[in-house]
Amino acid sequence: MTYGNRFVADYSYRSFHVVLVHISQRKVVMNLYKKAKEALQGNDSLIPTNFIDKLEDIVHGFLGILLFIIAALAAIFTLKRLIETEPFFPTGMIQGVNDILLVVIILEIMRTVVVRFTDGIFQLDSFLIIGVIAAVRHILTVGAALTMEKDKLGEAFNRSLYEMGVNTGIVLALVFALFLSRSARKGKG
Repeated sequence: MTYGNRFVADYSYRSFHVVLVHISQRKVVMNLYKKAKEALQGNDSLIPTNFIDKLEDIVHGFLGILLFIIAALAAIFTLKRLIETEPFFPTGMIQGVNDILLVVIILEIMRTVVVRFTDGIFQLDSFLIIGVIAAVRHILTVGAALTMEKDKLGEAFNRSLYEMGVNTGIVLALVFALFLSRSARKGKG
């Protein structure tokens, strides 16, 4: 056997050996994958799901209570601010509506957490409603600011109008998304 033939034979043997090693490693990895997959599909899980579920329930309960306390404190602050604001018309009324809408947003978030706690799923409708309320709240705030400041001209006035227009578009998009979400749910039911 010449040197060239021996080199080719040796190279072929090494290449064949590398391929065999690669195949055997792949088989080992595939066997490990199959064992892990079987373990996860059965009742035996790598993660203690009961513990995680209970911990998640505790956290959701705590968040619900915390959001309720925040909403109650915000309502008390709103009432205090309504009583103390001078002049009541229009400044106090505008601040009152703004603050009440903030309390409603906090309560809707709390409701979403409670529904997640009881049903185990987040509901899209709740988030869309929160978005609509937040956008309407901003529209009312900007509109009230435009009403209060009559000498607002030029760039500040245009900026306020753009803000109101963008928020109106957001409200329309969110209401359309809410419509689609409810239509899809009716179609399934």
